[in-house]
Amino acid sequence: MRLALALAKKGLYTSKPNPRVGCVIVKDDVIVGEGWHAQAGGPHAEIVALENAGAAARGAQLYVSLEPCNHTGRTGPCVAELMKAGIERIVVAAIDPNPKVAGKGIQSLQQSGVEVLSGVCESEARSLNPGFELRMLKGRPLVRVKVAATMDGRTAAMDGSSKWITSEEARRDVHHYRAQSCALVTGIGTVIEDDPRLNARVDEPVKQPLRVVLDGNARLEPGAELFSVDGPVLVVTSAQPAADYSFDNRTECIQMVGNDGRVDLDQLLTLLAEKQVNEVMVEAGAGVAGAFIARDMVDEIIVYSSPDILSTSGRGMFVIRGIRNIENRVRLEIKNISRLGRDLKVTYGRTDGTG
Repeated sequence: MRLALALAKKGLYTSKPNPRVGCVIVKDDVIVGEGWHAQAGGPHAEIVALENAGAAARGAQLYVSLEPCNHTGRTGPCVAELMKAGIERIVVAAIDPNPKVAGKGIQSLQQSGVEVLSGVCESEARSLNPGFELRMLKGRPLVRVKVAATMDGRTAAMDGSSKWITSEEARRDVHHYRAQSCALVTGIGTVIEDDPRLNARVDEPVKQPLRVVLDGNARLEPGAELFSVDGPVLVVTSAQPAADYSFDNRTECIQMVGNDGRVDLDQLLTLLAEKQVNEVMVEAGAGVAGAFIARDMVDEIIVYSSPDILSTSGRGMFVIRGIRNIENRVRLEIKNISRLGRDLKVTYGRTDGTG
């Protein structure tokens, strides 16, 4: 099963919006087939492993990180192919949270006489697909907020300069998170000031994330750097009417107005879930990042902290309205601390562990 989990990680940047899944087939204590799900619409991990094993699959044991599907989507049901191939015993790490499956795949296999054991390395398997699980169970994507700051919590100097607060190692790590995200969210202020491409630049194959720009007053210009690279763009505005971005056929513009006249973030997450977005990374200024936190929408905050000081004249990490005393503070848990070059990477999560 450890090998199946390692194989699943090969689809970390490419399988979205589908879950990352790995599979290993063993016969007479010898691995005869292995596979992983590479991309949506392509064969599932079990099918790749079956093709790899060929006739040796009959009477073999199969280890898979996620319950085999029993429904027809872009591809046929894996359960039928496993039964046809003559797999004798199946070990499953995690139950598929998709309501279309959710135990039905295991039930079908057992009813056909296949021995099934589930729950082996379950927590490790579930950790591969936290956003997919949240979307299936709660109808919303997982939201990460990324911040690069000095040790005194400043993201930029008083004049707005911020290149580069953190090290090259930290910036490479950010691209890892971009690559595994289905969508990146930023604000128009960041686009105007930094003019980022906002794409994932990694050495492995990657399905580029949707770039989402929160642009309340429709100020995004056609010459913005994010239009210079491949990948779709979604502009979300509260302007009346929504702006026309027909100059770029990859760009969609949607109007979402909340009660306060700003872009409605609740509607945004609902829309992203409908677009099959599993994981969102927010890379934005203090206002946008703070707005997500204030609405209790954030599952993880990743802070890259450099050993530098900018003092109180620099810009802070978050602007969150309504915090007037210690009882109103936002409480988080430290999930992990590591060193990247000269910087510290600290991952914070919800105190209740829920989504």
